[in-house]
Amino acid sequence: MYLRALPLLAVTAALSACASGGGDKGIDTAYVARDVESLYTAAKDRLDRGDLQRAAPLFDEVERQHPYSPWARRAQLMSAFAYYLQRDYNQAIQSAQRFLSIHPGNRDAPYAYYLIAMSYYEQISDVDRDQRITEQALTALTEVQRRYPSSEYAADARLKVDLVNDHLAGKDMEIGRFYERAGNWLSAQIRFRNVVENYQTTSHAAEALYRLTETSLALGIPAEAQKYAAVLGANYPGSEWYEKAFDLMEKHAPEAEAQVAALGN
Repeated sequence: MYLRALPLLAVTAALSACASGGGDKGIDTAYVARDVESLYTAAKDRLDRGDLQRAAPLFDEVERQHPYSPWARRAQLMSAFAYYLQRDYNQAIQSAQRFLSIHPGNRDAPYAYYLIAMSYYEQISDVDRDQRITEQALTALTEVQRRYPSSEYAADARLKVDLVNDHLAGKDMEIGRFYERAGNWLSAQIRFRNVVENYQTTSHAAEALYRLTETSLALGIPAEAQKYAAVLGANYPGSEWYEKAFDLMEKHAPEAEAQVAALGN
């Protein structure tokens, strides 16, 4: 997605600033021995014209034919970017990781880490699917923040971490609601507590507290229900979830409802 790739494009311009000329319009990705500048320029020309399927292999060819040239270092990262743009995220990750393994202290290392994180982020699936990629995205985005906290990439990573956390919380809520519908109250509570404890700043926290109130009453422990409803009232006094929890407590645990109401006001 080009919108999400905007921070990457700025770095691309810097990486390719040394390339000049229009490139060879007829070059193929088959092996043809070429001087490094002509080969790099041809790859850059393909990228500029949106021919991503040829651009990435041509950047790879720069490294293959001229592995010890400074152009090879640039080509590794440009290859990763070209793969990212054509949504070949696994190859983009591999190319960026290869760059980091060979040039860990390079000034463009922050960009490589960010590109890896974005390649995972773009693959995040719906909440009804396995969330392994989502967790990998979170790990990679967190790594960008940890290593380069003052960079422009860290600022963007922080925003995306919030979205990823919301996604993971949504997955726990979906599973928790499934267990609740099946009458598996304890398993449901584990999921809802995970949201409250680990994703408390997400949009799902209020519902999780309500569900904990609900499942605690189902388990016959109104004191626990009162505790969760009180926390809900203290933190989300005007929310629909607090109103539902208030009605639930009034119906099933009226002796505790007054204390919950006092906290919600």
